[in-house]
Amino acid sequence: MKRPEPHRPRTKAQAKALRVDARPWLFGAGALLGLAMIAGQAFAAGHEEVTVSHGYTNFGELKYPADFAHLDYVNPDAPKGGEISIWAQGTFDSFNNFAREGVAATMATIAQESIMIGTADDPYGVYCYLCETIEYPESRDWVIFNLRQDVTFSDGRPMTAADVEFTFNLFMEQGIAEYRNVVSGFVSEVEVLGDYKIKFTFTEEAPRRDVISFAGGTSVFSKSWFEEQGVRLDEAADAPFLGTGAYMLDSVDIGRQLVYGRNPNFWGADHPMNVGQNNFDTIRVEYFADGSAAFEAFKVGEYTFRNENSSLQWATGYDFQALENGWVQKVELPDGNIGTAQSWVFNLDREVWQDPDVRAAVALMFNFEWSNEALFYGLYERVNSFWENSDLEATGTPSDAEIALLQPLVDEGLLPAEILTAEAVMAPTSGTRSLDRGNLRAASELLDAAGWVAGDDGMRSRDGVPLKLVVLNYSPAFDRIINPYIENLRALGIDASMDRVDVPQYIERRRSGDFDLVSHSFSMGFEPGVGLRQWYGSETADDSSRNLMRLRNPAVDRLLTTVIDSQTLDDLTTATHALDRVLRSEGFWVPQWFKDVHTVAYYDMYRHPENLPPFALGEMSFWWYDAEAAERLRSEGAFQ
Repeated sequence: MKRPEPHRPRTKAQAKALRVDARPWLFGAGALLGLAMIAGQAFAAGHEEVTVSHGYTNFGELKYPADFAHLDYVNPDAPKGGEISIWAQGTFDSFNNFAREGVAATMATIAQESIMIGTADDPYGVYCYLCETIEYPESRDWVIFNLRQDVTFSDGRPMTAADVEFTFNLFMEQGIAEYRNVVSGFVSEVEVLGDYKIKFTFTEEAPRRDVISFAGGTSVFSKSWFEEQGVRLDEAADAPFLGTGAYMLDSVDIGRQLVYGRNPNFWGADHPMNVGQNNFDTIRVEYFADGSAAFEAFKVGEYTFRNENSSLQWATGYDFQALENGWVQKVELPDGNIGTAQSWVFNLDREVWQDPDVRAAVALMFNFEWSNEALFYGLYERVNSFWENSDLEATGTPSDAEIALLQPLVDEGLLPAEILTAEAVMAPTSGTRSLDRGNLRAASELLDAAGWVAGDDGMRSRDGVPLKLVVLNYSPAFDRIINPYIENLRALGIDASMDRVDVPQYIERRRSGDFDLVSHSFSMGFEPGVGLRQWYGSETADDSSRNLMRLRNPAVDRLLTTVIDSQTLDDLTTATHALDRVLRSEGFWVPQWFKDVHTVAYYDMYRHPENLPPFALGEMSFWWYDAEAAERLRSEGAFQ
């Protein structure tokens, strides 16, 4: 029997080229069995058929069989050794990024592993990793994980089912509120059935498409270590939690440098998922106060790999000696992920920003076209959708299937009737001058109609209250982008300013809602699921690191349920289109930009597989160190 071709997501450009109606990873997982992958079957009490498998997917078939030797995109013969070093901005005072307290160190969870994991080339599959097999009935009312018996934490103590049970309970007792709010009622019982066998039973309300990946995506902590150390999940930690991963903390200079070393006794070194991966002996992180200092340090080799996030640096900064000597490689590598919807978001808890016309006026004053040409050297595309550059993006007017989902919400008065016939909302377009006069006039009309009238000084107020807006920022590199925007807002009569603070203040103010407008990046997956509630659900609006805009919208909440409950890929795509359409119509953001390539620079002693996977750059996973090339760079004086 010929194996059917598995579905693969496409970018908009690919879909257009194929001339098809393309219908087509977040929380617990994102991508969640084909019958061909079933390792065995049994019958539970009550004669419900039980599947036993090495992995799980909701759509099509798993890409990798149970006996695969290594991932397709790795070099199985990649050498081990050497160091890769990167940079981070600001500082840190904790190794616990599960807590709201403190500023967590970069890669603080590097030692943590989960029961099941995904791959960078199978967007819908999750595979046994800390387990050997899973068992589940057709109803997906429960799942049993048959755990591997060779998994050990980095200090040698074994990992057992008791550790899995402990970890789940710990998250439910001490995890952040937005997580507990979403998953409360998800699991009715966790049972240890043996030293290496654990069962999750799900509530009737738990969305069946998410349950297995949710349970399998749980990180596993050591119960005995937590009890010995007396640490808490909701408090800052001065050392990483004990984990089972390939790396552990080697050294730390608080706030300045981190070095993670490869565990020579790592249990999973020969696991098929790890063949050709975890190739560096050490991963070093250097901290800098700002991006300019970090870039200067890269020029002289203080660190060796840079994933460039500044278009200015990318376009104009790479003219230094190390590059001219051929010591540094500057390349663009393909990125097949959904475009991260980078934006500024409004704080909807503040009354002034609850008026959609006022928000629309503010959005009109950001000139992306001028910014892209004058500031970004044409490197970016405009963000329009929360699922940008994918088949999940809403386009044009709603399809009949979308209308079927939207009509009841219109009938109940939760959405305006125009949503049924209007084109999907696109970001405003502007002219070549920084201040677009047409958009200025349109924004002025919106504010006039909302009662925000310009005084003799040109500044607007209503009932004696001035219209003020503060953009919260932490990065000096963003000043050149925010300042022209502020000038445009002031030309409109808004008393706009920027408040640049240090990283700890920035994090705390975002958490507490002490801002008008703040940068946010919406990272969506190919298989949207229950994690959407952390991004957009009303239940997370009071305390969320994702729902920063504090969105409370009953129509959105209903559509979230529709997306989460979707069982087929077509239904999921339609529901996501409808959700994307409604989110965009709410106008709680000022869309910024995205790019569909990785812009990276590195000292020419790193190598990667010729064919990179679509969904990961993998520089610290499946790239490797060329010792001969590194020695040549040293002999030539590349590192000062």
